[in-house]
Amino acid sequence: MRKPSLATLVAALVAGSLCAGAPQPRAEAAEAGGGTPSPPAASPAGLGVDLDTVTIPELQTRMANGSLTSSALTAAYLRRIKAIDPTIHAVLRTDPTALRQAAASDARHRHGHPRGPLDGIPVLLKDNVNTRDLPTTAGSLALAGGPPDTDAALVTRLRDAGAVILGKTNLSEWANFRAAKPTSGWSAVGGQTNNPYVLDRNPCGSSAGSGAALAASLAQVAIGTETDGSIVCPAGMNGVVGHKPSLGLVSQSGVVPISAEQDTAGPMARNVIDTALTFSVLSGSALPGDPAALPKTPGLRGKRIGLWRLPSLGPAVDAVMTRTAKRLRTAGAEVVEVTPPYQDRLAELEFPALLSEFHRDIDAYLATREGPRDLAELIEFNRVHPAERTCFEGQELFERALAAPPTTDPEYRAKRAELKDLSRRSLDETMATHHLDAIASPTNPPAWTTDCARGDDDVIPSSTPAAVAGYPSLSVPAGFVDELPVGVLLMAGDHEDTELLSLGAAVERRLHAWRAPRYLPSAGTDASR
Repeated sequence: MRKPSLATLVAALVAGSLCAGAPQPRAEAAEAGGGTPSPPAASPAGLGVDLDTVTIPELQTRMANGSLTSSALTAAYLRRIKAIDPTIHAVLRTDPTALRQAAASDARHRHGHPRGPLDGIPVLLKDNVNTRDLPTTAGSLALAGGPPDTDAALVTRLRDAGAVILGKTNLSEWANFRAAKPTSGWSAVGGQTNNPYVLDRNPCGSSAGSGAALAASLAQVAIGTETDGSIVCPAGMNGVVGHKPSLGLVSQSGVVPISAEQDTAGPMARNVIDTALTFSVLSGSALPGDPAALPKTPGLRGKRIGLWRLPSLGPAVDAVMTRTAKRLRTAGAEVVEVTPPYQDRLAELEFPALLSEFHRDIDAYLATREGPRDLAELIEFNRVHPAERTCFEGQELFERALAAPPTTDPEYRAKRAELKDLSRRSLDETMATHHLDAIASPTNPPAWTTDCARGDDDVIPSSTPAAVAGYPSLSVPAGFVDELPVGVLLMAGDHEDTELLSLGAAVERRLHAWRAPRYLPSAGTDASR
């Protein structure tokens, strides 16, 4: 049977979105105690849309009929950033040209020549993605000088598609690859990003600002990056959708690296349809031009899903997975319990390989920027700049990477080859043995309390097999432990991104798990694992 194209999937999801709308909130954002301000209304007066729940297809329909402009939408998001971001610290800076970009999109819409579904849609970028007209710092003061000379390739795709670059989001400094015990969501440039659901809880990293900004409805979509868990964990912990694409489908040119063997940028949004539309632009996939005969929206009946429970994440998370499995079975899916093999060996091999790859790849990147020219100079920069140590002191990973074997070393090459083989076999063998369409597991535990002295409590093994294999993964909201979101992580085979997004849309509709954050100052000890 011929695989469905991404264009066919997008057409189906657009049709479903326009017919049914995105998942609606179960709880309206309310004023939190302790003096925390309530957010502005998600349906700004005169805009005619609910920023929490509106989808890109709905926005484009409004723009096409003239009842909404990109300028009005962009202005609404800018006002929301000004009102809410001082509480969560997710957005490092907004683009001063955003309204000008929106006006250009409005002109294209008036003349009937929009460039596609992202034309006029405000997008936030993680601040390790190069932008020629905005600083790109990876959260480090070492890169806080002039902007890069050119845009990252993915930014060029977004601009060519007419997207409005709204600004840059905070991240875990150097994508959480600096200290042995970092605090996710903290950078010397942006400080600490807070989880919008409970403000003293962590947003996970390293795409912390992208996840938190979407939870707070500060943009329509955002771009994250992942080496292992850095898109999907912030998506799960902030109650949004995050897609880690198959390796190579989205260009890494112009993105601050950890490892070319695992790094990828990917889309994050509040729903799967917006995620899929953004992925279609990032990957350069053709989109449907004629919506006249749209296929039916995909469902769950007959799908076989392997449930990898991961009880180490605690009984409350396991209960969310039990409820998830029950709802999927009710919708016609077959759910069988699985345990992918080789996980201990993957955990043993991955980190040493990443150290060698980081040294190679960060040296190549730093050579293109003003500031430290290589890893040795970067280590020295951190030693003499106290602001780089205001949350945690360490740069042990930098130091170990500097001393790691080069990527020409035969022992390193053997480790990476074994990693690639075992990670792919881990998923391929599990899916073949049980005749699965996908593997599902918990994306994250309930968010831990942010604590610079302690660091993260983030041993979350579910992201590793797909990350190391270069296979796609997708986190979709699954439920809550008290006030804290938990995602379900879906994994599929190499380059099966279209099938995974299709399945994710069906899972999203069945679970209907999203609800707006309440910006609570604290949830007490009962919400932690």
